[in-house]
Amino acid sequence: MSRADELTFAPLGGIGEIGMNLSIYGLGKGQQRSWLAIDLGVSFGNEEHLPGIDVVMPDIRFLVKERKNLVGLVLTHAHEDHFGAIIDLWPQLKCPIYATQFSAALFEAKCASERNPPKIPVTVIPSGGTVQIGPFSVEFIPVAHSIPES
Repeated sequence: MSRADELTFAPLGGIGEIGMNLSIYGLGKGQQRSWLAIDLGVSFGNEEHLPGIDVVMPDIRFLVKERKNLVGLVLTHAHEDHFGAIIDLWPQLKCPIYATQFSAALFEAKCASERNPPKIPVTVIPSGGTVQIGPFSVEFIPVAHSIPES
């Protein structure tokens, strides 16, 4: 028996490895559960473990099945292992995407470098801003970057 405010977490990629990040949070019960995806990245193959494979993407079959309850995709930052699968997999999800201005700009540049990429809208949230995505309140916490002294 699940409660109406039950929180569920499931990593669908990126566990025990660098790359292919995709995690989902669910809130609610049963068929009424809303899902929020965090990142949609790739992993890179190598000759030792995956000869002949260049890129590995997370398995999104569950999210495709739950697409009507998928309220959005949040990008944590703009590394390939966190957003590299969006161009290929987003057309199966067609959910809203939320990112900071920096991540959105890098994603836009990635799309511009592709031949015939799908039109993928991204909602820009200011660093430090909060957005309500379905039942989830998401804060985009600013990250301080240090520049090494020369």
